[in-house]
Amino acid sequence: MRILMVLAVFTLFFGSSCKEEKETSQMKEVMAIHDEVMPKMSQLGDLVGELNSKENDSTEIGLKYMEARKELQSAHKSMMDWMQNFGNRFDPDEILNGKELSAQKQEWLDEEEKKVKDLKEEINASIANAKELLGITE
Repeated sequence: MRILMVLAVFTLFFGSSCKEEKETSQMKEVMAIHDEVMPKMSQLGDLVGELNSKENDSTEIGLKYMEARKELQSAHKSMMDWMQNFGNRFDPDEILNGKELSAQKQEWLDEEEKKVKDLKEEINASIANAKELLGITE
């Protein structure tokens, strides 16, 4: 009987620890993706400026410049919206210090992980498209 109680306590402690590690690791992953794409926001702005200067062209290429500018601006807005919504859902202790999440917040974190991955794709694709149109190589 005593062994069963020790095993039960160990399982509860270990299970809780694993859950907390998953949350912390998932939160770190979400923040790592954010930190990876955040520096690209100034690049988005620079590319919008370059495309604006070429948009006066009413030819087919001018329309492509306009579409690429809209994609960049949409990616920028998506980032701003994501950051605001993420900040409204989680407090600094949950984001920075690994505070345990409620079941509802864990569901939200799962959602936010997908959203930030989609956001990364949107930002990278809009930059790649604009650079290709402008003939910018790295």
